[in-house]
Amino acid sequence: MSNLDWPTGWERTPPADRAKNRSFEATLGATTKALATELDRMNVDGWRASIANAHTKSNGLPLANANPNDPGFVLRWREDDQEYAVACDASPRLRDNVRTAYKWIHETRMRGNRPVQTGDSEFAAARLPPGDGDEDAVVAGSATSKPAHEVLGVDVYASEAEVIEAYHERVKEAHPDHGGSEEELYRVRDAKEEMLGGDR
Repeated sequence: MSNLDWPTGWERTPPADRAKNRSFEATLGATTKALATELDRMNVDGWRASIANAHTKSNGLPLANANPNDPGFVLRWREDDQEYAVACDASPRLRDNVRTAYKWIHETRMRGNRPVQTGDSEFAAARLPPGDGDEDAVVAGSATSKPAHEVLGVDVYASEAEVIEAYHERVKEAHPDHGGSEEELYRVRDAKEEMLGGDR
């Protein structure tokens, strides 16, 4: 039995707090294929997945029959001499945790296609600290922008109808004519797109 290569210092979701994701309909096989395609599009220097048992492909992605007791999923990659990782164990089902990691990778890569300049790469939130303990390293989860579900004020697993209803309410508040700002309005629109995704 292999051990899940969970990043050091990252908190685990207590098993009692894990919730099934009703919005993910893709199979584990379809998701792992989509994830591998995303990594190919990113043109990374190398990558490896990790689950808590040995039912994996050579790259660490789970086989269709993988059913570990620990449903956590970790994806690590290297690009331009930087180490990156994303990890998810929010669901009691491995399939949903892999799907969540895939969706984050996809949405983050797509943000990089927008003509917006930022102070760092779109994947800076996934950068691991260097091994020498550099205090200035960026660790996953330290990005200042809120997750899409928090921007809209809905549950992370909200239905499409709930997302759309929340979007309409937040647009009213975020609009510059009602005391909001252009930036806030765009963030609300982006949050709706992220929550609904291209395959829901």
